[in-house]
Amino acid sequence: MCGIAGIFHTEGMKPVDPARLERMCDAIAHRGPDGQGIWTAPGVALGHRRLAIIDLAGSPQPMAATDGSAMLVFNGEIYNFRELRRELQADGAQFHTDGDSEVILAAWQRWGVDCLPRLHGMFAFALYDLRQRTLLLARDRLGVKPLFTAQLADGSVIFGSELKALLAHPMLRRDIDPLAIEDYLAWGYVPDHRSILKGVEKLPAGHYRLLRHDAPPAAPVQWWDISFADREPGNTADLGAHLLHRLREAVTSRMMADVPLGAFLSGGVDSSSVVALMAEASTDPVKTCSIGFDVQALDETAYADKVAALFSTEHRKRVVASDDFALINRLAGMFDEPFADASALPTFRVCELAREHVTVALSGDGADEAFAGYRRQVFQHREESVRALLPQGLRTPVFGTLGRLWPKADWAPRPLRAKATFLNLARSGEEGYARSLSVTPVELRERLYGEDFLRLRGDYRAEQPFVEMMRRAPGRSGLDRAQYADLKFYLPGDILTKVDRTSMAVSLEAREPLLDHRLLEFGARLPEAMRVRGATGKWLMKDVMRRYLPEDVLFRPKMGFVTPIAAWLRGPLAGEARAVAEGGVLARTGWFRAPVLRDIAEAHIAGRADHSRLLWQVLMLDRSLALLS
Repeated sequence: MCGIAGIFHTEGMKPVDPARLERMCDAIAHRGPDGQGIWTAPGVALGHRRLAIIDLAGSPQPMAATDGSAMLVFNGEIYNFRELRRELQADGAQFHTDGDSEVILAAWQRWGVDCLPRLHGMFAFALYDLRQRTLLLARDRLGVKPLFTAQLADGSVIFGSELKALLAHPMLRRDIDPLAIEDYLAWGYVPDHRSILKGVEKLPAGHYRLLRHDAPPAAPVQWWDISFADREPGNTADLGAHLLHRLREAVTSRMMADVPLGAFLSGGVDSSSVVALMAEASTDPVKTCSIGFDVQALDETAYADKVAALFSTEHRKRVVASDDFALINRLAGMFDEPFADASALPTFRVCELAREHVTVALSGDGADEAFAGYRRQVFQHREESVRALLPQGLRTPVFGTLGRLWPKADWAPRPLRAKATFLNLARSGEEGYARSLSVTPVELRERLYGEDFLRLRGDYRAEQPFVEMMRRAPGRSGLDRAQYADLKFYLPGDILTKVDRTSMAVSLEAREPLLDHRLLEFGARLPEAMRVRGATGKWLMKDVMRRYLPEDVLFRPKMGFVTPIAAWLRGPLAGEARAVAEGGVLARTGWFRAPVLRDIAEAHIAGRADHSRLLWQVLMLDRSLALLS
């Protein structure tokens, strides 16, 4: 795991100032404390910060191909590099290291861009071919590893693992994109199709770009996608056996390391499944760690303790105080762009704890997207059956009226909180699912924005690209399309961004075995009844894991990594909530209506409503804008 940065001239082969690249690499030094390197040539410069995981002494970067015809900087892990190495050796390739970086170079020389589907792992890399005078930028299938790019006024393209690497270049403009604010308010993060700064782009997951001197920068090319259009034949026993094989394969392949390795353990289905399969494959006790809160309703450590005892892991836990909100400014600095998933705080704390004992930690991220484990996916599955029975012309007036009239009752038992369901049913499946996933609905955004910002935003709505993605999704059903959108939109924008930034902030490599692409592709072919059965999502995975895990771990209600932000914003952060409306950086932009924001803050502080998610969004936006200004 590492950090990469670079500069490439598309208008000739102008000299590159190495001092600029050094500053870019220094900005992401936390991603690679074990080594650094810079390589320059006419028109190109590549920089690297290394966190040594495999071949600790033998794979410094930037790395040259054996014949010197190509240079590479690489962030990530290729889990099948040994198999590829043997195949390439049989074809005549020679190797001088024992790591995976040199395999990428040899694979490029043998197969060109067709090497990408052969790479199993997580990666973002830049490879410069001196003979062809081209630069290949590539990102892994799911977007586990990030890559930011920007074209500058002098014709150069700069890139880096984090936005802060680009911000270190003096020619990068810092103009905020108002459409990114709309996206952020809707989703709680800036999705991968946009950046907080105009002119900055994120290479999409499963895409590559080929850049050439004396040619305009080429658009990204998709090299991988997932399809939900087919169904895997077989009965429950056969499909379960196949799934277990894929799970074992995914976990064991990610246990490869030359440094101490462990796992995050929340006590939920996914992390517990990973730990169970690690324990099965390991002769030594698995090192596990968990984080809890000193608020009993938010604390899951009892379940983590139970799983740790079941598999005799070397378990460590830490309880975070309910007033652990001092990280706000540090969190804003980790993410560069505004990021409002409050679970970033406990995720960072568990990464801190893990880093005290290991350099690599396996997580359980990805199974909910792959196997329909989110409650919203189960609801979508049910709602689609209603949509199939009633035409849109009937649903819109009936359910639209019910949705408008039904009170918003966050405090009520779940069966009585029908407002969201009615509003969803009044819309198409794609529009309803976008509403389920959004943090701040469009009606509230319209109230919040000032007139100047509404003019800047124009006709664009954050839900539009999401709805279009669902409509184009290769799938048979509403559930298929919802899972596709979660994998392609929500996962890289929220979950993987959160894990990458919080883990790399403490120089920890996080690996997600449940995002193995072979496992995902199998999951996408499962019949819907193997994914959702009744009110239970992730059904086949839970059924398979019965041999390892107790029922109360497998079938307890999903909790997630929650934080007491509602209480914080009524207590120690109440002043912060008021200040954002009155005098923060955000207030000076004039983008939001201060009286509306003030009323929202006061209603929350007084306990008349729960606006914690919106207030947290606004607070984190204010902090990010302060850092970018």
